[in-house]
Amino acid sequence: MSEVGRDRILRAALELFGRDGVAGTTLSALRTASGVSVGSFYHHFSGREQVAEALFVECIAMYQDAFLTALKAHGSAREAVPGAVAFHVRWCKENPGRARFMFTERPAASAALDERNRAFYREVRGWWRAQVRHGALIGVDGTTAFVLWLGPAQELCRLWLNGQIPEPDEEQIVWLSEAAWRSLGGDHAG
Repeated sequence: MSEVGRDRILRAALELFGRDGVAGTTLSALRTASGVSVGSFYHHFSGREQVAEALFVECIAMYQDAFLTALKAHGSAREAVPGAVAFHVRWCKENPGRARFMFTERPAASAALDERNRAFYREVRGWWRAQVRHGALIGVDGTTAFVLWLGPAQELCRLWLNGQIPEPDEEQIVWLSEAAWRSLGGDHAG
């Protein structure tokens, strides 16, 4: 039953934080929306910042696990680079509340988030280095690679989630996917 209460708090937080932001959500509203008692709330969390951190780690874990699965599903860098761009937009479209929360509510650094990110980036860097050794991708630093690879797709999704543009369509995904490949592909890009 204990994990059910925690899950109910996180589900309520996703809705409330998405509507009112972390700063605009009271503990009372969070507790009421989740349907848990005061004791149950404090059994799991010490306050809304801890809830926001746990929710962020949960969201990033879902995204990162799915990203790695999508990355490994492709047989070549030529398929994987565009495939990851398409995955990113699709994930945001399938999980708009989580994506919006991740784009707007970055919590302070935490051990859980740091550990999660270290493992994820270690795996992506390992894949990337292998592709560079084979001449399939250019040898740029991780920040530049991320910006060229997923930066435009992330900005497209951010604009959509903020209500500034219509939902991304397949043609946009194709354009961004091919642009990422042209930017990052090694000897075989073109």
